[in-house]
Amino acid sequence: MLQVVVVVVVVVVVVVVVVVVVVVVVTVVVVVAVVVVVVVVAVVVEVVVEVVVVTVLVVVAVVVVVVAE
Repeated sequence: MLQVVVVVVVVVVVVVVVVVVVVVVVTVVVVVAVVVVVVVVAVVVEVVVEVVVVTVLVVVAVVVVVVAE
């Protein structure tokens, strides 16, 4: 009987440890994925903003040149 209790306790402990490890690994993967998405979005937004600013500056320069002539 004692052996059965010991085996059950060991199995429960192993299952709990495996579940905790899986939860930690999944959490780390999700956090890394979120960080990667945030970085990619930040880079894309930065590039889009730079393109818009350059486009506006070019349009303003063309308008100034056309008006000056």
